[in-house]
Amino acid sequence: MAALLAADYPELTWWCPQLPPSPRKAMAMVAHGIADWPQSRMAVVGSSLGGFYASWVAERTGCRAVLLNPAVDPARDLQKYIGEQSGWHDPGESFFFQSEFVLELRDMTLSGLRRPDRYLAVIAKGDELLDWREMQTRYAGARIRLLEGGDHALSDFELHLPTVMAFLGLA
Repeated sequence: MAALLAADYPELTWWCPQLPPSPRKAMAMVAHGIADWPQSRMAVVGSSLGGFYASWVAERTGCRAVLLNPAVDPARDLQKYIGEQSGWHDPGESFFFQSEFVLELRDMTLSGLRRPDRYLAVIAKGDELLDWREMQTRYAGARIRLLEGGDHALSDFELHLPTVMAFLGLA
């Protein structure tokens, strides 16, 4: 997505920071980073835990959100990972996932979506980590692209880019 935006939409701001493991600090960093952005024209895209975060940002700003196999209950799902962890994108990098982070995630859990029409969820039934039925239920009322098969990483993401770009008003 970064390459597509850089090539075809160089006037857009693309920001994809490495977030800290603390959900509270991560969302503080994002809030600070987007504080001066035009919320009516911005959008967030997030995958897995990033989808959970994108929903949190979208609910606070009213912006559009694209969610890729979004985590629905990360407090529940991540509590078994308390301790030293390897980075997903860089296994040579490690961090410590603290028990307080589970509480921070619980505090961030949304009770519902104010504007489900501002969401697109791309959900793979073949997601090996998250239950597609939970994602579909959580984002009921949103535009959902439900994929037969697939995987958690959405390895075929480039096939879904036209849908994502159209939803964002860029196609």
